Amino acid sequence: MFNLCFYQGTANEQLHVHGAECRYSFDIHTNERPYLCDVCNYACSHKSTLINHKHIHSVERPYVCEVCNRGFIRQSDMIRHKKLHSGERCYVCDVCNKAFIDKRTLINHKRTHSGERPYVCNVCNKGYTRKSILIRHKRIHSGERPYVCDVCNKSHSYKSSLINHICLHSGERPYVCNVCNKAYTCKSILIRHKRIHSGERPYVCDVCNKAYSEKSSLITHKHIHSSERPYVCDVCNKGFSDKRILIKHKRIHSAERSYVCDVCNKAYNDKSILIRHKRIHSGERPYVCDVCNKAFTEKCSLIKHNRIHSGERHYVCDMCNKAFSYKSTLIVHQRVHSGEHPYVCDVCNKAYSGKASLLWHKRIHSGERHYVCDMCNKAFIYKSTLIVHQRLHSGERPYVCDVCNNAYTDKRRLIRHKRVHSGERPYVCDVCNKAYIDKSSLIKHKRKHSGECHYVCDVCNKAFNQQSSLNSHQHTHSVEGAHN
Repeated sequence: MFNLCFYQGTANEQLHVHGAECRYSFDIHTNERPYLCDVCNYACSHKSTLINHKHIHSVERPYVCEVCNRGFIRQSDMIRHKKLHSGERCYVCDVCNKAFIDKRTLINHKRTHSGERPYVCNVCNKGYTRKSILIRHKRIHSGERPYVCDVCNKSHSYKSSLINHICLHSGERPYVCNVCNKAYTCKSILIRHKRIHSGERPYVCDVCNKAYSEKSSLITHKHIHSSERPYVCDVCNKGFSDKRILIKHKRIHSAERSYVCDVCNKAYNDKSILIRHKRIHSGERPYVCDVCNKAFTEKCSLIKHNRIHSGERHYVCDMCNKAFSYKSTLIVHQRVHSGEHPYVCDVCNKAYSGKASLLWHKRIHSGERHYVCDMCNKAFIYKSTLIVHQRLHSGERPYVCDVCNNAYTDKRRLIRHKRVHSGERPYVCDVCNKAYIDKSSLIKHKRKHSGECHYVCDVCNKAFNQQSSLNSHQHTHSVEGAHN
């Protein structure tokens, strides 16, 4: 280790390279920088470094590649660049046989195998494989943003960030996918995009082996195992595992809705939600199940759907051990035990355990019936009710009892029927303890105790507590009319 510069490399070859640099510029360690740029006051320890630096201000690039006419400030950069055209890669890694155009890049690459990070930040002790990365990292602590956009004056810590940012103004997307021709403003995004086509997921969780195409996704995922939520909202103190989710969450407090649909003018606080919303208008369903070919507008919906085929049920109730495919379903289910009904109708004050149930209920008040049968034009409040109704026309009965082979048009009728075989009667009257196989039967029974009579005969005004009783009664009027 070099005590003066805190270089912490261990390999002899790397120390030799660094030692040569130290002998060449001992004043790096003494912090002596006698050569000063007369344009920006940048100070450096060598006259040659100052000459190279001044080319930045003059935009002079005297060393030009005769193949592609690209100009360079330094001759060494041009020589290295020309190897891209010749394909010359003399420096080969003895671990993975990957070849490089210069020795310095090979040395940096070898650190990925050795895990060595010789360049250490003196503020936070974070280590890096290259000095240039350390220099960029230190700008986080110093707040330095030396690269300024000449269009909007936005400043950046890295030159590459400025170049990518400028593409937003120019509309230029120079990096094009050779599979689907989708174009991007920066190379790193293209590389990540190509993993969609290749299926490559190089970032693997060392706890559960789940793999990701992006490093940031792996870092966010690891918070699940640690329960760490480092990003905290300064308004409500809610914690998040991902900074991006915190940014989206904060828009709830500000009521900011910057993303507006150009079809229906509905506004959203998140661009990704707007993109998903627009699929309602376009009918696009890009996420297709490879088992049953059912298509979805969102990737998360496809992932949830796939659990139907796999039988995967990760979310288990700690009260009754019932397992669910989705966390949201478990949360709603747990309200059965707690009795919590947080979603209240502002018309009739009826309360529900799930938001979706409240939304469906509200259609009763609004009279909204979006779902129309294309056979008989009968309209329904819920899509699920329409699907069940359409089976009356098609004769389809997909839900079959495994005891007696009786078939039904919907799952709820099958569940209710199976209680005939099992003897299960989960709905119990809290007055007389009489039990029923379905909720509707219990509701009808309870009217006997309460004396409620909702069903009134329009001939004689006699009231009944069940529709079936009213129907039987009305039959007596029709018989009397026939005798008369």
